[in-house]
Amino acid sequence: MRRRPGIGGLQSAAVARDQYRLLGENVAKLRTDLMKEQLATFRSQLEDFARKHKNDIRKNPTFRSQFHEMCAKVGVDPLASNKGFWAELLGIGDFYYELGVQIVEICLATRPHNGGLINLQELCNLLRQRRKSNREAVSEDDCLRAISKLKVLGNGYEVISVGKKKLVRSVPTELNKDHNQILELAQAQGFVTVDEVERRLSWTSGRAIDALDILLEEGLAMVDDGHRDRKRRYWFPCASSISSSMGADS
Repeated sequence: MRRRPGIGGLQSAAVARDQYRLLGENVAKLRTDLMKEQLATFRSQLEDFARKHKNDIRKNPTFRSQFHEMCAKVGVDPLASNKGFWAELLGIGDFYYELGVQIVEICLATRPHNGGLINLQELCNLLRQRRKSNREAVSEDDCLRAISKLKVLGNGYEVISVGKKKLVRSVPTELNKDHNQILELAQAQGFVTVDEVERRLSWTSGRAIDALDILLEEGLAMVDDGHRDRKRRYWFPCASSISSSMGADS
């Protein structure tokens, strides 16, 4: 017959468990301390790197993007504040603050034309036109980082993906899957018709008209009835360039 462990055996097992637990806690603490030490070393090296290459970071958008990636890996956000070491050394906070203000101005100026939805590439082009006298080049990555800081303004000012393209939304319009599919379809010509939406997306006429009417009400589409085939075209300014029709200083 198998004997049950006595009180002494139970006490020994409890002591062993406590010892294993303490050993585990000590190992975890050592690992945490080591990681903190390594991160502190990385951050110090990152500061030295930034001092050495500050001109490249300011003027070269590709270099600046790679620098941001390096910062993210060690938990440093140079855009977290306009004050402090990074702002004083690089002026990065001021740079993105200025970009953000200019992006808001462009979005407001183009909103009567596009309803508050603009192609990211088009926004970047307008931004470059506005800043052509500045020494710092601006990349799409810079635009995305500046837009991410505009979320403090509340609803709106975010980047959405429609097919392979990115659009910047500056109004609190909620777009569902149907709206996104129509916007993706419009990328080819800049417009769609009800018949085309029905045929290409295999929708009923009612579904197509309902989705298009909502986009029309939100100011994201414009209608064109002046065609011989009498088919209404729904034009989407966010799917076509507006650089030629609107100056950056509008």
